[in-house]
Amino acid sequence: MSKMKPKLNMSALLLCATLMTACTPSDRIPVSEQTTEKMNLVGPQDAKEVEAFADPLFEEVMKKYNVNGSNFVVVKDGKVLLNKGYGYADLEKKIPVDKNTVFQIGSVSKTFTGLAAMQLADQGKIDLYEDIQAYLGGMKIPNRTEKKLTMFNMLTYTSGVDLPDSTSFIAPEFVDKDIPMKQFLLDHMPTVVRPPGEAYTYDNFAFLLAGYAIENVSGMPFYQYMDKNVFKPLGMNSTSVRITPKLLDRMAAHYNPAGDLIPVEGTAPTDGPQGSIISTGDDMAKYLIMHLQKGKYEGRQLVSEKAAEQMHTYQIFADESIPMTTVGGFEGYRKELANGQHVVLKGGNMTGHQSLIVLVPEKNTAFYMSYNNDTMMSLEVYDAFMDHYFAQTKQPEKPVYVPLDEKDAEKYVGLYQNTRFHFLKSKFSYADGKLLMETGTPGKHTFKMITPLLFEDESGNKLAFKKDHRGSIEYFYYDNFEGFHIGSDSQKIHKKQSFPDVAEENKYKGFIDDLHALDIMGAKSGGNFEPQAFMTQGEFADVLFRAHGMYGFPYAIEGTKKQMAAGLPPFDSNEVITRQTAAVMIQNLKALKPASEVRLSGQTDAWAVEAVTALVSQGVIDPDTIVQADGTVDFRSNQPLLRQEAAALLDKAFGHYALPLSIK
Repeated sequence: MSKMKPKLNMSALLLCATLMTACTPSDRIPVSEQTTEKMNLVGPQDAKEVEAFADPLFEEVMKKYNVNGSNFVVVKDGKVLLNKGYGYADLEKKIPVDKNTVFQIGSVSKTFTGLAAMQLADQGKIDLYEDIQAYLGGMKIPNRTEKKLTMFNMLTYTSGVDLPDSTSFIAPEFVDKDIPMKQFLLDHMPTVVRPPGEAYTYDNFAFLLAGYAIENVSGMPFYQYMDKNVFKPLGMNSTSVRITPKLLDRMAAHYNPAGDLIPVEGTAPTDGPQGSIISTGDDMAKYLIMHLQKGKYEGRQLVSEKAAEQMHTYQIFADESIPMTTVGGFEGYRKELANGQHVVLKGGNMTGHQSLIVLVPEKNTAFYMSYNNDTMMSLEVYDAFMDHYFAQTKQPEKPVYVPLDEKDAEKYVGLYQNTRFHFLKSKFSYADGKLLMETGTPGKHTFKMITPLLFEDESGNKLAFKKDHRGSIEYFYYDNFEGFHIGSDSQKIHKKQSFPDVAEENKYKGFIDDLHALDIMGAKSGGNFEPQAFMTQGEFADVLFRAHGMYGFPYAIEGTKKQMAAGLPPFDSNEVITRQTAAVMIQNLKALKPASEVRLSGQTDAWAVEAVTALVSQGVIDPDTIVQADGTVDFRSNQPLLRQEAAALLDKAFGHYALPLSIK
């Protein structure tokens, strides 16, 4: 599920990427063996039974996740079995949720954009495999590869751009503004850096660009195209790309997970093909029925059966056993919850609203839900729904592992960086016939090989390596980073040519090379790194921001830069930075917890003691910081920070191996 808006802390940021957090199923409503067997064959049938299933479930999960209000729609065989609201759209005003309550459906919008693109493909106005430049009216997409970018790539999350979230802006001030697509795209354009079609990266930019292509080819604004060709034909009279005053009056209030009321946010640009649609349970029921009827609704074929089938058929796989995306925005994450059924789904998030649609096409069954906070309640409802109506009758076979020797492992080992969340890095090494993966403290996993590209960790989670266009191992997909589920491949980081002024024996060389390879810290002048040069506070802030990995999320920039300067004396971008100032800035973003008791020697100002202590205790120190015989550590806090020292601190803090320092 994507979510257009990443947060400033890691757990909330991951929440915005896709349906990523783990979910522990709770007790379910018991059903008889006969009922279970019948439901396994056909799914939900009786409206009263569905309501009897949903009522106690929503009572339970809404309380568990502190959700004030939710809707739930279940359709089967062209009929609505349930369309019901639970709780309050506005708790303070005691306004209940009903089938006409408006929610922001976030990235569920991508499936509507995919539908519109498939309509134009049906009409011969867009070729899914043609260079997208042909449909942009002269707009140029920077492309460093030799492969064209197509609509097919964009609708399958394989555009290959470097900053897939560079065009995602959400804020309260955008609710009443009209921000055109074209200029916004020109001002925030990413670059194609991987051959399109080669790697899967959850991609807000691609669906925004797809929307612009729809606008350009159709000759009408995106919101007008959607009204005329999608919403009105479906009778979705309370659905809109834009927030209108009438629909805003019926919109559910927004709450954070703590239950605090928060403002509604709009999007920039105003038409957000990647996530700006608002809708109701009543309208979404019609959308689900159209999908299950292969593009047809009340006698009208909105898209061809072939196009509908493409939208429901997986095209991109991490491995043949791990489906990723269809054409048109649907995804296949959390396959283990599908209970062996063919399921396509899409989730969405706007601050204070969450949504999910789930299609089980072969069972002619689907459901939709929205609710008014930022938790993953939807994932638990999905789990409960599949267990209740499509319980898995036989356990999947356990894999057979095959030997992995050290020479064969060479093609997998190395450092990888996630293609969307740049802060997420993974280092693979080999030991005793297995691959070892480190993702920073505390993430370590051991993998056994099932096939030459498919591995399994100690908990049964699959990891799939992928080859690039040259046939080399270049990517991997793993759906379990410390309990979070990441909707993107990670790419191998290749070392760059070393700087001529950094000697092989320089004990900082490894750190410098790492940051150079990751495009975090490069040459200072004339191709030289200048390891002994000082840095200004402004220079360090820029490098720290890139090391932190938030540079791909534009509206996070201002908040992150304010966060990194918190608790410091007045920030002066032109002043030479001291080591203790750098330590506070790192700690402001990293929030390390002391791993052991540390005694500092030397002089450290009171405002920096906590940060320096935390970094030292976690081993975030440079090679010249020494633990003295009496167990004290002199961080040299008031000395200017050298560039080579900055490389060491940043690589240890935000790299793949922030290992605690053992201090007695």
